[in-house]
Amino acid sequence: MRHGKKFNHLGRTASHRKAMLSNMASSLVIHKRINTTVAKAKALKKYVEPLVTRSKTDSTHNRRMVFSYLQSKDAVTELFKEVSLKIGDRPGGYTRIIKTGNRLGDNAEMCMIELVDYNEIYGRDEKKEGKKATRRRSKKAADSKKIENENVAEIQDNEVIDKDSTDVDSKQEEKE
Repeated sequence: MRHGKKFNHLGRTASHRKAMLSNMASSLVIHKRINTTVAKAKALKKYVEPLVTRSKTDSTHNRRMVFSYLQSKDAVTELFKEVSLKIGDRPGGYTRIIKTGNRLGDNAEMCMIELVDYNEIYGRDEKKEGKKATRRRSKKAADSKKIENENVAEIQDNEVIDKDSTDVDSKQEEKE
C-alpha cells in the first residue's frame, strides 16, 4: 500500500530521481529558466525552493547543505552570490511555472520554470503613471471652451460689423 506517500516518483528509481532533480536544480540556478514537463517542474519547485531559502543566510553550513543537494560548485556560488541578493526580501514563491503547450512527439504537457525575479518576458510591465482619462469634461476644460466660443463669437461679430461698415463706405463712395 502507498498510504501517505505524496510526492511524485516520476517513473524513476530513487537514485535516478535524486540525480535528475539535482541536475535540473543546478541548471535552473545557472540559467534562471529551463523548459521541462509540468510534472518534473512541480517536483523541481518543491526541491529548489528550500535551497533558495537557505541561500538567504550565507554560512558555511548552509553552503555545504545546498552543495549536498546541487553537487555543483558553480551553481552553489551563483545561488549564494547573485540569486540570494536579488530575492532576499521575497518571503517565498521563488519560482514560476508557465505552461507552454504539448510536446509534439508524445503530447506531454510542457512548461517553462523560471526564477521569478529574473524574467524579461513575462510580467514586470511597468504601468505609466499618466493622467487618467475621464469620460466627462472637467470644469476647467468646459470653462475654457466657453471662453473660446465667446471669443470666436465676438470675432465673428466684429467681422460682420467690419463687412457692413466696408459695404456702407463703398456705397457712400459710389454715391459721391
